Amino acid sequence: MTRRPIGVLTAALVLLLTAPAAATPYPDRLELPAGFQPEGIAIGAGPTAWLGSLADGDIYAVDLRTGAGEVVSEGPGTPSVGLAVDSRGHLFVAGGPAGDARVVDTATGEVLATFALTGESTTFVNDVVLTREAAWFTDSFRAVLYRVPLGPAGALPDPGEVTELPLTGDWEQLAGFNANGIETTPDGKALLVVSSATGVLHRVDPATGETRAVDVEPLPAADGLLLQGRTLYAVQNAVGEIAVVELDPAGTRGTSVDTLTSPDLDVPTTVAAFGSDLYLPNARFGTPPAGAVYWVTAVDR
Repeated sequence: MTRRPIGVLTAALVLLLTAPAAATPYPDRLELPAGFQPEGIAIGAGPTAWLGSLADGDIYAVDLRTGAGEVVSEGPGTPSVGLAVDSRGHLFVAGGPAGDARVVDTATGEVLATFALTGESTTFVNDVVLTREAAWFTDSFRAVLYRVPLGPAGALPDPGEVTELPLTGDWEQLAGFNANGIETTPDGKALLVVSSATGVLHRVDPATGETRAVDVEPLPAADGLLLQGRTLYAVQNAVGEIAVVELDPAGTRGTSVDTLTSPDLDVPTTVAAFGSDLYLPNARFGTPPAGAVYWVTAVDR
């Protein structure tokens, strides 16, 4: 993959990302570099999506209007998994088996901070959600959440301020991948974490780690989560579907109301929204990655 200089978006991409929206519809498919191996996606207020590579951790920015994109931050050589972006353009990146997380400036590609979340050798820091007080990360191999506190105006903390929150109560830790997608409850008072091993959606008290199963149908092959109002979108990677769940404000109960899919999906891992569309990166697990074609699929919600 040919890379342009890292640090500042090239003038061409800046023009594409800031130009007035065209009258033509946004494309339903966004092509990614060959061999990129996408996993996480984040979309802010504007029509730009950022994606992370499982291959080497590169961050790729793509214009949702045109499909044009480029690598804007070179990875550390370890995977970039779940992503979340705040209103200041700070992109929080889960580091998978490296057991860490980093924060990238989306305007320059600069790594603003790196956090060693755990020293355990068996770890997979998988996904992240942002609240006003903290960035919360899941670990698919450990029954804990990692909390990176955020100061006023989203100020980043010293690395030593990271803490672990053990998951207790109804949480069941099995072999293989467990905690995966993470979101907040609609009322913002608790966290929602889904287990890929059991398909159970859990409500987690962020103060104590007490975990209770949400009263809702299981979500087999559950991966990334996205909350929009009281509607939760849960990606089911192996079956290529998005379960649509309506939650009560506290996130204690839910009703499955719809299932979305597209023939263009090939093992989608997570989801972000812009306008009336959901955007899902296709990880294509099981496809040999060398030179493989990867893309993002837009699904009307």
